Amino acid sequence: MAKDEIYTIPVNDGFQQDCECAFCAMQQKLENDMLDFVLSPSYMEEDVRGETNEKGFCRTHMEQLYRRDNALGVALIMQSQFDHQRKKVLDLARGAGSVKKTGLFGKKQTAEDPVEDYIRNQPHTCYICDRTDTTLDRYFGAFFILWKKDASFREKVLSCKGFCMIHFLKLIQASSKHLNAKEAADFQAAILKIQEDNDARIAEDINWFTLKFDYRYQKEPWKNSKDAVPRTIQKINSQIVTK
Repeated sequence: MAKDEIYTIPVNDGFQQDCECAFCAMQQKLENDMLDFVLSPSYMEEDVRGETNEKGFCRTHMEQLYRRDNALGVALIMQSQFDHQRKKVLDLARGAGSVKKTGLFGKKQTAEDPVEDYIRNQPHTCYICDRTDTTLDRYFGAFFILWKKDASFREKVLSCKGFCMIHFLKLIQASSKHLNAKEAADFQAAILKIQEDNDARIAEDINWFTLKFDYRYQKEPWKNSKDAVPRTIQKINSQIVTK
């Protein structure tokens, strides 16, 4: 079995859903599964704890962890991560400005500033984001396994509501890797048509939603625009939002 074949089941399940982007739905499930995993007893495994201590969590996933009904789990994570990061930060502070390197012909150059690196990178590193992105990349490989061998799956894709902008471009990009030149060209033409049609649908819905706030259209029906805002957000941000 090819390494990506084990991922065909969640990909097939993703395209069973009636949604604006099957990959967004798959990504959301991966993130929820990772939130559950981080707050499970698995967190006490040394390798997992070491990786979460180093990478931490982005603001979005930290807030989601905090809102889960597991105060002790979050506290244990924060205790371990705080101990790791405070030692790292204090060491950086003690050594700030003291790191130098010598270039060619003895010319002194300032080394890359580890303090600046920490300030710039740390807020954007995330254990859950990294794990989710890695698995989602494998889902793209599984997508093309199904596309090539499963006619019923192709029908699901061809009748879907398109994709968010990022996952659409990733799909176009991945097609050149997983298909030969002719197959990729045919796939890209088909998927572009789907995206164009559904982008037009979204544009019409969000436009009508805004018009409904004009007194001249208040008595007109909402048509399909009542949930146009969250659907448009998803198309742009790859994010499923609910109130």
